[in-house]
Amino acid sequence: MEFIRQHQLNIMLMLIGICAILPVFVLISKALSRKRKHALILMEVSAALLLLFDRFAYIYKGDTSTLGMCMTRTSNFMVLSLTLLVIYAYELYLIDLYKNEGQAEVIPKVLRASQFIILIGEIMIIISQFTGIYYTFDESNYYQRSSLYFISYIIPIVLMVLNVIGIIQFIKKLSFLLKTSLLLFSLVPIIASAIQLFTYGVSLINITLVGLVVLLYIFSLVDMNNAVDKANKQEIQLLKDGQKKMQLMFEQTASALASAIDAKDKYTHGHSSRVAIYSEKIAKLSGKNAEECQDIFFSALLHDVGKIGIPDKVRNKQGLECTVTFEQNGDTIRCA
Repeated sequence: MEFIRQHQLNIMLMLIGICAILPVFVLISKALSRKRKHALILMEVSAALLLLFDRFAYIYKGDTSTLGMCMTRTSNFMVLSLTLLVIYAYELYLIDLYKNEGQAEVIPKVLRASQFIILIGEIMIIISQFTGIYYTFDESNYYQRSSLYFISYIIPIVLMVLNVIGIIQFIKKLSFLLKTSLLLFSLVPIIASAIQLFTYGVSLINITLVGLVVLLYIFSLVDMNNAVDKANKQEIQLLKDGQKKMQLMFEQTASALASAIDAKDKYTHGHSSRVAIYSEKIAKLSGKNAEECQDIFFSALLHDVGKIGIPDKVRNKQGLECTVTFEQNGDTIRCA
């Protein structure tokens, strides 16, 4: 905890940079749905602003100048408001999961209740600026917790608990990565909130929440990439199966056609099949590859396909005698 206290401003700066870059990657990603993109972008931007104002609050604390007074009060107000906005964006993300992965037509009541609590929480934050029920500032411009400050921690905890309840309702339909990311995002801030209730001067909740926002994006993207890869493999397999079926259909059609031709000719019954087999063997002995041998086989199998249009009485005629006379150099040649 002491390490975080000493280096939290640098940790915040690093996370701000990451959250500022991630919306660009979300925009160019084709694997995410439109609504999920909007939810992730809102989450990343809100998280970046959350840590930015939290950092300002630490930088300007104790500064009694007009700028210092304005920055500490503005920053603390924005930190509380943006924390709820991050949770709201997370719930939009959950709703999209419900509709797509969960295939739910009706959004669970717990998520609807969460959105109402977020609205109440934002109103309470505004009221606190005028009443000091959450915090006040002393004459040295240092943040001081008020008697009801715990309410500002309880509201996010309640929201996360409701989110966990909502996740449990359709967790079986999610992949392992999505399950892990959602449960981490919902449970870890609860633990951080419990710790921060007894810790002063460390933004454990905000750092944890923003870190989980980054992790949620990474897990979401990896899961979508896995889903796309799986869909591509299924499509390739379907194409291969389709090609096999077409090849089988062609082979059956060619064989049926050759059998029909041979069946009509009593003199050459089985001739086409024998020619195809011999031709394929000769092709193999000649060093042809498998594809060429197959082409030769079917070419030979259908080499008599023209006979199918010849009338049976012509094809099966017993004999056809003709006499042709050639006269050459006074000699007569007769062919019968």
